[in-house]
Amino acid sequence: MRHINMKEIEHYRRELLEAEKSKATVEKYIRDIRTFVQWMGNDQTVSKDLVIQYKQYLKEHYKVSSVNSMLVALNRFFQYLGWNECCVKGVKAQQQMFSPESRELKQQEYEKLVETARRKKKEQLALIIESITGTGIRISELAYITAEAVTQGKAEVSCKGKWRLIYLTKELRKRLMKYCRQNNIKEGPVFCTRSGRPLDRSNIWSMMKKLSKAAGVNPDKVFPHNLRHLFARTYYKKHKDIFYLADILGHANVNTTRIYTRTAEENHIRMLEGLKLVI
Repeated sequence: MRHINMKEIEHYRRELLEAEKSKATVEKYIRDIRTFVQWMGNDQTVSKDLVIQYKQYLKEHYKVSSVNSMLVALNRFFQYLGWNECCVKGVKAQQQMFSPESRELKQQEYEKLVETARRKKKEQLALIIESITGTGIRISELAYITAEAVTQGKAEVSCKGKWRLIYLTKELRKRLMKYCRQNNIKEGPVFCTRSGRPLDRSNIWSMMKKLSKAAGVNPDKVFPHNLRHLFARTYYKKHKDIFYLADILGHANVNTTRIYTRTAEENHIRMLEGLKLVI
């Protein structure tokens, strides 16, 4: 009889942490497993048929990308338990070649965010936004931008067991050095709370949402990962080298990078119009 209890979930959490999975990945996996447990109730036995029913439930309530990520988390938990026969396939969906216009942060909007932050004397937030957008770094990697990295002009970043170098442009480095001098930051992460701890995702997310309203930018467009998308689109538009871009972003698979280089829907339509094939 296959039943899931909280002790097994907690053991799995420790296993993931020992495997050096990022904290964000671990929390997502555990959250997705608990969502399944909550859906099925306490008394049901886990079976392939039950998981297929759950998959159908997810398809009716979530986007395809969310469904697949939740199923991946569940499948890996089942594999950990030795329940391989309970694993299910993901949902197949054709990859969209363009991104929704309502979600794409434009260069002008990015500039408004930075200008508004500086006008409101929020230099730390302005520099966080510039650092993510200017390097393509993940929000979880921001702590690797240290006083030492600023001095060297490059940050050595570790994510998912792999190391890569993030280079700081001359202008970004100059601004970060000035910020470090003004705030007496001589070592360790540049972006910290008043108590000295590195800012985390929730801190930055909250600050950016407040800033978006002050800047008059749609809050749905303003979140840290969208800055990374802006970097990727801008880089690809200028250099057209998706393989080098994949290295910069830390992607093992170039297909992941393709998601970042999607054009906006209006650009896609403009390209079709430019073909002039309807007489």
